[in-house]
Amino acid sequence: MMRIDLHTHSRASDGTDTPEALVKRAKAAALDVVALTDHDTFDGLAAAHAAAIRVGIGLLPGVEISAQLDGVSVHLLGYGCDTANLRLGGELRKIRTGRERRMPTMLAKLEELGMPVTLADVHAQSGGSPSVGRPHVADALVAKGYIASREEAFAGFLDDGGAAFVPRYSVEVVRGIRLIHGAGGVAVIAHPWGRVSRAVLTPDVLARLRNDHGLDGLEVDHGDHDQADRAQLRALAKQLGLLVTGGSDYHGDGKTGHDLGSETTAPGIWAKIADRSG
Repeated sequence: MMRIDLHTHSRASDGTDTPEALVKRAKAAALDVVALTDHDTFDGLAAAHAAAIRVGIGLLPGVEISAQLDGVSVHLLGYGCDTANLRLGGELRKIRTGRERRMPTMLAKLEELGMPVTLADVHAQSGGSPSVGRPHVADALVAKGYIASREEAFAGFLDDGGAAFVPRYSVEVVRGIRLIHGAGGVAVIAHPWGRVSRAVLTPDVLARLRNDHGLDGLEVDHGDHDQADRAQLRALAKQLGLLVTGGSDYHGDGKTGHDLGSETTAPGIWAKIADRSG
């Protein structure tokens, strides 16, 4: 039975592994296929592809796009997109710029809370990533000794609505789906009933995204979903004709409970994604 993990992150965004190291770890974890889905960037895909060829593992190119619906954060997974597509590439740059522009305000809030961190401190944790965000701020807080882990930083300060949270630009979800399709990709909503997105991704909304805008799938098997959520989402996906995917949301060191291969996608679903994309 093939083992396929369709949600991972490298140092090209907020993971801790280089793309090459992530692929090697995926091979060591007995995965047959892995998707690299860094936040709002394709920058790690070339290195990951070369590494996948060397170690003998399948790589599905992907991206996790920061989107929103009614002002609430929703994440879109785009699989098999043309990385040279100008419209999608331009939108990803706009999202990354939004991440950078909120940093001074976020750091000022942290200083007011007695935890001064500089922009240089944050960039020292990013490893040159083009997609600098809250996880790198969290890592800077850990490096300074203010808190013990990324999880503590988010729970205490950086989560949506937290004491140091600052909103930023993200693409409207319908436009995000359209951009993924325009680049020849397959659009899947990541962890739809985890975190804050459950509030807006009701069954009726998911049906509208499928029927009116061509949403391709739902990431059902994810660590943020309990068994009851998974059963309901699986039934809804079957009713709507949506693909059901699974992925670990692996970020490397510092994010617990998301080991490579801890959540997987059925081989038949992976084959359908590969057939639809490109």
